[in-house]
Amino acid sequence: MPNIFPRLRGRPDGGVMDFIFIDDMRVDAHVGIFEREKAAPQTLEISLTFGVPDEAAQDDDIDKTIRYDAVIDRIRAELATRHFNLLETLGEYVIGLLLNEFGAPWVKISIAKMGIMKGVRRVGVQIERSRPG
Repeated sequence: MPNIFPRLRGRPDGGVMDFIFIDDMRVDAHVGIFEREKAAPQTLEISLTFGVPDEAAQDDDIDKTIRYDAVIDRIRAELATRHFNLLETLGEYVIGLLLNEFGAPWVKISIAKMGIMKGVRRVGVQIERSRPG
């Protein structure tokens, strides 16, 4: 099959990056410093955007991308077995999984606790990281 996708330049370094996003994923996790937070898991809302090689789209090959189903399953499995005091630490951990295990070149994560304080819908963090080099 001929390549119908033109080679585009999308980044300052001349490279091309596509993105996968996962919005508003609900995950039960043990996170927090208060006794009530340590006693039972809370539902978090996680949104992720991460870079993937553009070769996947050009070749129409699932093996050349990062599978979002595998990412979701991995995050849920990890958060089911760990406790984090801070959302920041939890976020850095998830980003580490994407960068190091899945090979994403760039990751942005947003994590929110819902209904944690009266009159506040969500409280959370946003973190963005990329691979060195």
